[in-house]
Amino acid sequence: MKSRAEIESAVREVLSGALRRKVRDEETLVSSGLIDSLMILRLISQIEAKLGSQIATENIQPDDFDTVPLAIETVERTIVQA
Repeated sequence: MKSRAEIESAVREVLSGALRRKVRDEETLVSSGLIDSLMILRLISQIEAKLGSQIATENIQPDDFDTVPLAIETVERTIVQA
């Protein structure tokens, strides 16, 4: 089972790498156009690789990745525990 700290670290690292800069918690990502739905799929794939876990994507909406805290919460909620 992945801890919140592991999930938070992976999400922050992947988002920062994708945007090539540190992302602030209050910054909107999807609604501002910084990331789109295709990019979200790539981000999820990278987060899965970092965590060595699968994320159930069936119920994920683009808005679930609109801020860093929302993305962390979404990954916590949808990660498939082995």
